[in-house]
Amino acid sequence: MKSVRYWPVLALVLPALASCKKDNHGGGPSQKETITVTNVLDSRPLVESGTFQGTGTPALILPGQSVTIQFSAAKGEALTFATMYGWSNDLFFAPANPGIAVYDAQGNPIEGDVSSQVKLWDNGTRVNQAPGANVNHPGTAEPKNISEVNGTDAQGNAYLAASSLVSASLKYNGNSTFTLTLKNISGGTANETPLSPGVWAVSYIVGGQLLSPNPLYKAGAPTANGLTSIAEMGDNGPLSTYISGQTGIFTPLSPILVVIYNGDENPFYKVGEKDRGMGLTPLAQKGNADTLAANLLGKANVKAVYVLPAATTKVLLPMMGDMAGSQVSQEISVSKGDRLAIATMYGFSNDWFFASMGNGVDATQKGDISTTIGLYDDGSAVNQFPGAGITQFNLAGTPLAENGVISVVPNPNAFTTLPAIRNIIKVVIQ
Repeated sequence: MKSVRYWPVLALVLPALASCKKDNHGGGPSQKETITVTNVLDSRPLVESGTFQGTGTPALILPGQSVTIQFSAAKGEALTFATMYGWSNDLFFAPANPGIAVYDAQGNPIEGDVSSQVKLWDNGTRVNQAPGANVNHPGTAEPKNISEVNGTDAQGNAYLAASSLVSASLKYNGNSTFTLTLKNISGGTANETPLSPGVWAVSYIVGGQLLSPNPLYKAGAPTANGLTSIAEMGDNGPLSTYISGQTGIFTPLSPILVVIYNGDENPFYKVGEKDRGMGLTPLAQKGNADTLAANLLGKANVKAVYVLPAATTKVLLPMMGDMAGSQVSQEISVSKGDRLAIATMYGFSNDWFFASMGNGVDATQKGDISTTIGLYDDGSAVNQFPGAGITQFNLAGTPLAENGVISVVPNPNAFTTLPAIRNIIKVVIQ
């Protein structure tokens, strides 16, 4: 739990594309340059996370009261949470890892009662007294691992099933968004208890593997990252701070399209116009630049087209822990008057793409041109939370068509706040 395990992403392979080139130099002496594109995103394993609490002071969730959690998720992603069994020394409620499944095997959203997935856990840091309002806090320390309480705890104290104390119900809101309602139903039982303020999280899934399969705790391992503050005191602050630092952006970049051309207009897109039908949509939705590359080669003002896949994975992966982000390079031949533009898919989106702004850049310049790259919405697919959309192609989905125009993706946008573009994609000409 101290560090996040990142899984190999070999299964996340966008179509492999061949480089292609048409030499048509006539604008004076040519010069050799190398363009290098790197995914420099310092990625995070959690798509979303947050906190929940009751409405009183203190903000406990008393018997009969409920709270809701709204979140987005893609197929294979799950929701986890943790909240203290308030009248105990160090017990907490949480789903078994990786969390509550929200889609069935066919990719259909799950709705209704999911209480059976809620479990009761012993944090392992305090000797358990008989649960109830008279428990002495913090109690006697002990050095044990996290374990499930199934009927009785290590001291022989009895407990009803967690699903008899906390109910959980899912509602699908559409467009990959859900609401989970947690209700304290312990009133009048032998295990009546308040619930503490809690935390919740959803992990990215990449290549069929969750980046953080144990976001809040791991059964059989020592507690970590602030969970003890919830389990012993009902304080969700330390664990909230930890998971906030684990929450953010993860996205691969598709093979990079590089175009050398002449003229006063970008050859493959313009903000405010609809997709030209030249192949930008397959790039923006699926990371496949084949059609766009072929059509650009047929344009009189285009001198060369390259499609650059990363070695092994084809996609450019972000920085993950100590692993550097993927990088591709290509030698190009350019002359005075040539322009250069690039395009690549924001891999964990419905139809977002990075591209050179406006009419690209002077192809003969040298240096870092990352500030000339923008992020655009192709307008051809309904948007969902990036990395948590059931219809996102790279998360085993089928994009839902819409009929919009190409536009700049705002930041913050309707779903999240992105890092500066230069902190996602770096483009250098040498």
